[in-house]
Amino acid sequence: MPNGDAVSRLRGAESGYTYLLLLFAVAAMGLFAAGAAEGWSQLAQRERERELLFAGNQYRDALRRYYEAIPDAAQRHPAKLEDLLQDTRFAGMRRHLRQIYPDPMTGQADWVLLRQGERIIGVQSRATGRPLKQAGFDRRDQEFAGAGSYADWKFIAVTVATPAPTREQKVGAGGTAMVNSPSGPAARHESIARP
Repeated sequence: MPNGDAVSRLRGAESGYTYLLLLFAVAAMGLFAAGAAEGWSQLAQRERERELLFAGNQYRDALRRYYEAIPDAAQRHPAKLEDLLQDTRFAGMRRHLRQIYPDPMTGQADWVLLRQGERIIGVQSRATGRPLKQAGFDRRDQEFAGAGSYADWKFIAVTVATPAPTREQKVGAGGTAMVNSPSGPAARHESIARP
């Protein structure tokens, strides 16, 4: 049966090619899956960055509103984040922030509090990873461009600076204006952790 032996050898060669083709297909699918996983990871990181910008700016805006709520008050910045949820300086309910937002990069409300004296002037993430977003920020976040770490994204409340002196203000020796400026101790950082 020489004819049957040739058919058997032909089938063996075909199954070898099929096995090799299947092996290449599995390898290609593995490479595709790895590329998709990397793309998915970057997509998730970009989404967390957007959430960090949102939450940080919510804090920045709330701190600014708290500061501006009572002009010329001695304690214009809050002592704790909870003061933004309910401002006890007023008889009625006044909220500057809807909720204590978690840090999207860590998943917890463990922000580093930026303080001037005993008062909070801003927040920053404690995450140390390198941001994917390096440019294209909104105007108020321009200082984040080129940051090496998420911890470099500091959401500090911008408050009204001392106005430029006018002619009516007292002028000191050498023609320099004598303006009372709110100088205080340098900003310090404080870490918080929430359960």
